[in-house]
Amino acid sequence: MKKPAILFIILFAISCASEKTYDIGQIDTPKGEILLWLYNETPNHKKSFIELANSGYWDSLSFNRVIPNFVAQGGCPDTPEGFNDPEYLLEPEFVDSLTHTYGALGAGRDGNAKKLSARCQFYIVQNKDGLHRLDGDYTVFGKVIKGMNVIDAIVKVERDSIDEPLSKITLDVNMISIKETELKKLYPEFQKQLK
Repeated sequence: MKKPAILFIILFAISCASEKTYDIGQIDTPKGEILLWLYNETPNHKKSFIELANSGYWDSLSFNRVIPNFVAQGGCPDTPEGFNDPEYLLEPEFVDSLTHTYGALGAGRDGNAKKLSARCQFYIVQNKDGLHRLDGDYTVFGKVIKGMNVIDAIVKVERDSIDEPLSKITLDVNMISIKETELKKLYPEFQKQLK
């Protein structure tokens, strides 16, 4: 083999091996996989989600509130611990450019005056027109980059009078690494989010 060909192969192998990767949120459910981009503009919510995902916090929990044309909400149920324990609360991180569009990932909360997020709860906007009445009241800290078909299926399941699915929709929440070339296919605008 000629030297230029060997050099090309070596350079190609090095570039493939050193391709940049990004941490992505992953939710495995009985209905399929959901992948999440977490925004750098909301660092405390991003850090909290990563910590809880890596600790396996949500892996015994489920999507406990699902409403068509509204949201699929998962994590801890509406409990005093989730809303009152300071360990589980986060200051809001409202960013004008991060709004409640279809696929937005937001932090749940109760009606507290400070608009503190319950870090153990998250929701994904399923309304195709968005839910902009929630902008400035609930922190948006990510976006679904794959799996909105899964969310659309989840909100259509049979549910009871408090919108809890009759058949449990379990969560397996993780952080995974995805190579830049694959991420560009899933989420072409991701480079705008890098700050």
